[in-house]
Amino acid sequence: MTGSNVVLAQPRGFCAGVRRAIGIVERALDLHGAPVYVRKEIVHNHYIVSELKKRGAVFVDSEDEVPQGAVCVFSAHGVSPGVRSSAAERQLEVIDATCPLVSKVHQEAVRFARDGRTILLVGHEGHEEVEGVLGEAPDRVVVIETEEDVRRLGLPDDTPVAVLTQTTLSFDETAKVVEALRARFTDLITPNDDDICYASQNRQNAVKDLARRNDLVLVVGSLNSSNSLRMVEVAREHGAAAHLVPDEGHLEPAWLEGVSTIGISSGASAPEILVDGLVARLAALGFDGVELQQGIAEDVVFSMPGRLADPATGRVPQTPLAGEALSSPGGAR
Repeated sequence: MTGSNVVLAQPRGFCAGVRRAIGIVERALDLHGAPVYVRKEIVHNHYIVSELKKRGAVFVDSEDEVPQGAVCVFSAHGVSPGVRSSAAERQLEVIDATCPLVSKVHQEAVRFARDGRTILLVGHEGHEEVEGVLGEAPDRVVVIETEEDVRRLGLPDDTPVAVLTQTTLSFDETAKVVEALRARFTDLITPNDDDICYASQNRQNAVKDLARRNDLVLVVGSLNSSNSLRMVEVAREHGAAAHLVPDEGHLEPAWLEGVSTIGISSGASAPEILVDGLVARLAALGFDGVELQQGIAEDVVFSMPGRLADPATGRVPQTPLAGEALSSPGGAR
């Protein structure tokens, strides 16, 4: 298999919201020292969580587990108003790492509920982001996922409704459901294009191209990363064998039988160091020719919270555009 090719997706890996969230925990540790408590996983990646634990981050399932008055970071997926109230009662020093795209959906849920609309939230039941948005108006939000869910809705067709979507879903994933809603309801407000996470769509588009051009697609990401799992599904839908690889140790050599070219991508919460490890493992197995896919270069940057400003200068640190937090300095290219 010497000389076989590996094609690295562009874009792949960290999105702006993930970079910001990880940077917030790192900055909080720098300012406050350990421990800093983090409600839920800051992002859905086992390596990131493990590395932050080494630095002194303590991950908890509920704000009720955080000692009164301690520093508590809310994860990138967002929280409900009930969680915020509970944290305030415990006098926690809250640092909010909610992705700005998620915060925007929360604000829209509040506005639509105030306008008296029923909110149809397209997303995965039980996902942390969905739970947070649901908490903004629990009496007015209905979670749906499929066209069949639209047909089962017990609402008159003239009900004033508004559609919101889980940000990590792509346009492709929501299009059929939104069209079914348009076909049914006469008073409908549909989501803005910018409610969908640019990163999810970009990464899925890149994976489609990989699937068309390669025998096998490997997606680096954790088992609980919904966007990574969806990338695997997209690759399979577009004709390639595909597998989720949490890290190089999960690579099965049997997958490589009869394969001449391999496309590699990574979910929005997967650090480049894990991609580097997989590339190195494949090189040892004979897949030692690496090239970079032509694709979109992302330049989105989300600012850090003002409360993380340097006490001496008052300056808020910038979230890095390039260069991975908790990752290798460069990696295979």
